[in-house]
Amino acid sequence: MIAKILVADDEKAIGDIVKFNLEKEGFGVDLCFDGEECIKSIQENSYQLILLDIMMPKKDGFEVLREIRPNYKMPIIILTAKEEEEDKITGLELGADDYIVKPFSMRELVARVKANLRRIDFNDEQDPNEIIETDELMIDLSKYEVRKNGEIINLTLREFELLKHLALNRGQVFTREHLLENVWGYEYFGDIRTVDVTVRRLREKIETPDEDFKYILTKRGVGYYFRRD
Repeated sequence: MIAKILVADDEKAIGDIVKFNLEKEGFGVDLCFDGEECIKSIQENSYQLILLDIMMPKKDGFEVLREIRPNYKMPIIILTAKEEEEDKITGLELGADDYIVKPFSMRELVARVKANLRRIDFNDEQDPNEIIETDELMIDLSKYEVRKNGEIINLTLREFELLKHLALNRGQVFTREHLLENVWGYEYFGDIRTVDVTVRRLREKIETPDEDFKYILTKRGVGYYFRRD
Protein backbone atom coordinates (compact mmCIF):
# COMPACT_ATOMS: atom_id res chain seq x y z
CA MET A 1 0.00 0.00 0.00
CA ILE A 2 1.29 3.46 -0.89
CA ALA A 3 1.70 5.61 2.21
CA LYS A 4 -0.27 8.83 2.00
CA ILE A 5 1.19 11.99 3.52
CA LEU A 6 -0.34 15.40 4.20
CA VAL A 7 2.00 18.39 3.94
CA ALA A 8 0.63 21.51 5.65
CA ASP A 9 2.67 24.65 4.99
CA ASP A 10 1.52 28.13 4.04
CA GLU A 11 4.59 28.64 1.82
CA LYS A 12 3.49 27.13 -1.48
CA ALA A 13 7.04 26.95 -2.83
CA ILE A 14 8.14 24.79 0.11
CA GLY A 15 5.05 22.63 -0.16
CA ASP A 16 5.63 22.03 -3.86
CA ILE A 17 9.29 21.06 -3.34
CA VAL A 18 8.43 18.69 -0.48
CA LYS A 19 5.61 17.13 -2.52
CA PHE A 20 7.90 16.63 -5.52
CA ASN A 21 10.61 14.92 -3.46
CA LEU A 22 8.24 12.69 -1.52
CA GLU A 23 6.42 11.62 -4.67
CA LYS A 24 9.79 10.69 -6.20
CA GLU A 25 10.13 8.26 -3.27
CA GLY A 26 6.78 6.68 -4.11
CA PHE A 27 4.55 8.38 -1.53
CA GLY A 28 1.12 9.85 -2.17
CA VAL A 29 1.09 13.52 -1.11
CA ASP A 30 -1.65 16.08 -0.48
CA LEU A 31 -0.95 19.76 0.17
CA CYS A 32 -2.81 22.32 2.27
CA PHE A 33 -1.89 25.89 3.12
CA ASP A 34 -3.75 26.85 6.29
CA GLY A 35 -4.79 25.22 9.55
CA GLU A 36 -8.50 24.95 8.82
CA GLU A 37 -7.84 23.27 5.46
CA CYS A 38 -5.42 20.93 7.22
CA ILE A 39 -8.00 19.79 9.78
CA LYS A 40 -10.62 19.29 7.08
CA SER A 41 -8.22 17.19 4.98
CA ILE A 42 -7.38 14.97 7.95
CA GLN A 43 -11.05 14.44 8.71
CA GLU A 44 -11.88 13.55 5.11
CA ASN A 45 -8.87 11.37 4.22
CA SER A 46 -6.69 8.62 5.63
CA TYR A 47 -3.06 9.67 6.13
CA GLN A 48 -0.16 7.65 7.46
CA LEU A 49 1.89 10.76 8.36
CA ILE A 50 1.48 14.54 8.70
CA LEU A 51 4.13 17.19 8.06
CA LEU A 52 2.81 20.21 9.94
CA ASP A 53 4.20 23.74 9.79
CA ILE A 54 3.74 25.77 12.96
CA MET A 55 3.25 29.18 11.32
CA MET A 56 0.05 28.96 9.28
CA PRO A 57 -2.93 31.31 8.80
CA LYS A 58 -6.44 30.76 10.20
CA LYS A 59 -5.19 28.14 12.66
CA ASP A 60 -1.53 27.62 13.47
CA GLY A 61 0.12 24.24 13.91
CA PHE A 62 -0.40 24.27 17.67
CA GLU A 63 -4.15 24.73 17.27
CA VAL A 64 -4.23 21.94 14.70
CA LEU A 65 -2.40 19.61 17.10
CA ARG A 66 -4.82 20.41 19.92
CA GLU A 67 -7.81 19.56 17.73
CA ILE A 68 -6.63 16.43 15.96
CA ARG A 69 -4.36 14.68 18.47
CA PRO A 70 -7.12 13.27 20.71
CA ASN A 71 -8.60 11.38 17.75
CA TYR A 72 -5.70 10.63 15.39
CA LYS A 73 -2.58 8.59 16.17
CA MET A 74 -0.54 8.82 12.95
CA PRO A 75 3.00 10.24 13.28
CA ILE A 76 3.11 14.04 13.13
CA ILE A 77 6.35 15.86 12.33
CA ILE A 78 6.27 19.59 12.97
CA LEU A 79 8.27 22.10 10.93
CA THR A 80 9.77 24.89 13.03
CA ALA A 81 11.94 27.96 12.43
CA LYS A 82 15.51 27.64 13.67
CA GLU A 83 15.28 30.52 16.13
CA GLU A 84 12.00 29.35 17.71
CA GLU A 85 13.45 26.94 20.26
CA GLU A 86 10.35 26.82 22.43
CA ASP A 87 8.15 25.87 19.47
CA LYS A 88 9.85 22.47 19.40
CA ILE A 89 9.04 21.74 23.03
CA THR A 90 5.50 23.10 22.79
CA GLY A 91 4.81 20.98 19.72
CA LEU A 92 6.10 17.84 21.42
CA GLU A 93 4.04 18.58 24.53
CA LEU A 94 0.93 18.86 22.34
CA GLY A 95 1.56 15.43 20.85
CA ALA A 96 3.91 15.85 17.89
CA ASP A 97 6.24 12.89 17.39
CA ASP A 98 9.20 14.76 15.99
CA TYR A 99 10.33 18.07 14.53
CA ILE A 100 12.46 19.33 11.65
CA VAL A 101 14.07 22.76 11.72
CA LYS A 102 13.80 25.09 8.74
CA PRO A 103 15.73 25.38 6.50
CA PHE A 104 16.09 21.62 6.12
CA SER A 105 17.56 19.42 3.42
CA MET A 106 15.24 17.20 1.41
CA ARG A 107 17.51 14.27 2.23
CA GLU A 108 16.93 14.79 5.95
CA LEU A 109 13.20 15.26 5.50
CA VAL A 110 12.80 12.08 3.43
CA ALA A 111 14.92 10.13 5.94
CA ARG A 112 12.73 11.30 8.85
CA VAL A 113 9.54 10.44 6.97
CA LYS A 114 10.79 6.96 6.07
CA ALA A 115 11.96 6.32 9.63
CA ASN A 116 8.57 7.19 11.10
CA LEU A 117 6.72 5.08 8.53
CA ARG A 118 9.07 2.14 9.15
CA ARG A 119 7.93 2.11 12.76
CA ILE A 120 4.35 1.52 11.57
CA ASP A 121 5.43 -1.31 9.26
CA PHE A 122 7.53 -2.86 12.02
CA ASN A 123 4.61 -2.78 14.42
CA ASP A 124 2.43 -4.66 11.94
CA GLU A 125 4.85 -7.58 12.15
CA GLN A 126 4.72 -7.94 15.92
CA ASP A 127 3.08 -10.82 17.79
CA PRO A 128 -0.63 -9.90 17.61
CA ASN A 129 -1.49 -11.89 20.74
CA GLU A 130 0.86 -10.38 23.27
CA ILE A 131 -0.60 -8.55 26.24
CA ILE A 132 1.53 -6.95 28.94
CA GLU A 133 -0.08 -6.56 32.36
CA THR A 134 1.38 -4.81 35.39
CA ASP A 135 -0.84 -4.04 38.35
CA GLU A 136 -3.76 -2.02 37.01
CA LEU A 137 -2.03 -1.29 33.65
CA MET A 138 -2.75 -3.46 30.58
CA ILE A 139 -0.95 -3.00 27.25
CA ASP A 140 -2.54 -4.79 24.29
CA LEU A 141 0.02 -4.92 21.47
CA SER A 142 -2.46 -6.19 18.87
CA LYS A 143 -4.92 -3.35 19.40
CA TYR A 144 -2.39 -0.60 20.21
CA GLU A 145 -4.49 -0.14 23.30
CA VAL A 146 -3.61 0.73 26.89
CA ARG A 147 -6.03 0.42 29.78
CA LYS A 148 -5.70 1.45 33.40
CA ASN A 149 -8.24 -0.04 35.78
CA GLY A 150 -10.20 -1.06 32.69
CA GLU A 151 -10.39 2.47 31.28
CA ILE A 152 -8.82 3.15 27.88
CA ILE A 153 -5.93 5.64 27.95
CA ASN A 154 -5.57 7.63 24.74
CA LEU A 155 -1.91 7.53 23.65
CA THR A 156 -0.24 8.77 20.50
CA LEU A 157 1.62 6.20 18.41
CA ARG A 158 4.96 7.46 19.72
CA GLU A 159 3.81 7.34 23.34
CA PHE A 160 2.56 3.80 22.82
CA GLU A 161 5.84 2.76 21.18
CA LEU A 162 7.86 4.23 24.04
CA LEU A 163 5.73 2.51 26.66
CA LYS A 164 5.90 -0.81 24.82
CA HIS A 165 9.69 -0.65 24.44
CA LEU A 166 10.18 0.04 28.12
CA ALA A 167 7.58 -2.51 29.28
CA LEU A 168 9.00 -5.30 27.12
CA ASN A 169 12.38 -4.72 28.75
CA ARG A 170 11.39 -4.27 32.39
CA GLY A 171 14.19 -3.25 34.68
CA GLN A 172 16.57 -2.39 31.84
CA VAL A 173 17.76 1.22 31.89
CA PHE A 174 17.84 2.94 28.50
CA THR A 175 19.67 6.14 27.67
CA ARG A 176 17.85 8.91 25.84
CA GLU A 177 20.07 8.28 22.82
CA HIS A 178 19.07 4.61 22.77
CA LEU A 179 15.39 5.50 22.96
CA LEU A 180 15.70 8.05 20.16
CA GLU A 181 17.32 5.45 17.92
CA ASN A 182 15.07 2.51 18.79
CA VAL A 183 11.70 4.17 19.40
CA TRP A 184 11.95 7.12 17.03
CA GLY A 185 13.57 4.82 14.49
CA TYR A 186 16.78 6.54 13.45
CA GLU A 187 20.07 7.82 14.76
CA TYR A 188 19.02 11.17 16.08
CA PHE A 189 21.32 14.15 16.34
CA GLY A 190 18.79 16.62 17.65
CA ASP A 191 17.53 17.65 21.04
CA ILE A 192 17.34 14.76 23.53
CA ARG A 193 14.61 16.71 25.31
CA THR A 194 12.33 15.02 22.77
CA VAL A 195 12.53 11.92 24.97
CA ASP A 196 12.04 13.86 28.21
CA VAL A 197 8.92 15.59 26.91
CA THR A 198 7.42 12.33 25.64
CA VAL A 199 8.16 10.57 28.94
CA ARG A 200 6.51 13.43 30.81
CA ARG A 201 3.38 13.25 28.64
CA LEU A 202 3.24 9.49 29.04
CA ARG A 203 3.60 9.71 32.81
CA GLU A 204 0.77 12.23 32.98
CA LYS A 205 -1.49 9.65 31.35
CA ILE A 206 -0.51 6.39 33.07
CA GLU A 207 0.76 7.43 36.49
CA THR A 208 -1.43 8.42 39.45
CA PRO A 209 -1.28 12.14 40.33
CA ASP A 210 0.35 13.13 43.62
CA GLU A 211 1.99 9.72 44.02
CA ASP A 212 5.52 8.53 43.29
CA PHE A 213 6.04 7.19 39.78
CA LYS A 214 4.96 3.57 39.68
CA TYR A 215 5.75 2.47 36.14
CA ILE A 216 8.35 4.61 34.35
CA LEU A 217 11.27 5.39 36.62
CA THR A 218 14.35 7.58 36.15
CA LYS A 219 17.93 6.43 36.64
CA ARG A 220 19.62 9.70 37.47
CA GLY A 221 22.32 10.60 34.98
CA VAL A 222 21.51 7.64 32.73
CA GLY A 223 17.93 7.42 31.43
CA TYR A 224 14.61 5.68 31.97
CA TYR A 225 13.31 2.20 32.74
CA PHE A 226 10.07 0.36 33.43
CA ARG A 227 9.76 -0.94 36.98
CA ARG A 228 10.50 -4.62 37.40
CA ASP A 229 7.89 -6.42 39.51
